[in-house]
Amino acid sequence: MDDEPWPGVVEVQFTDAAGRRWSLVDKAPVFAAMGELGADLVYPVEVTVSCMITEAPSSPQDNEVVTVSTSPHGVSTPDGREEFTVWSDQLIR
Repeated sequence: MDDEPWPGVVEVQFTDAAGRRWSLVDKAPVFAAMGELGADLVYPVEVTVSCMITEAPSSPQDNEVVTVSTSPHGVSTPDGREEFTVWSDQLIR
């Protein structure tokens, strides 16, 4: 989105289990700690968003719905939402 303030701000989009698209906006290192994101990169690219499971079956299987929170790193939507229902196969464990 912008290179100011340094180290730059990016928008990440994902789709939840209901098919709704969400946007998260934060500094590039929040989504790519090793500095992979920069002005010279061709976007869009895949990134990860740290989250924690807040509600799920005891042992989620593929294609089960889980609720996650992006609050561990303070990431939220522009309107402050930080809890989302996603498919378990969207998660990297």
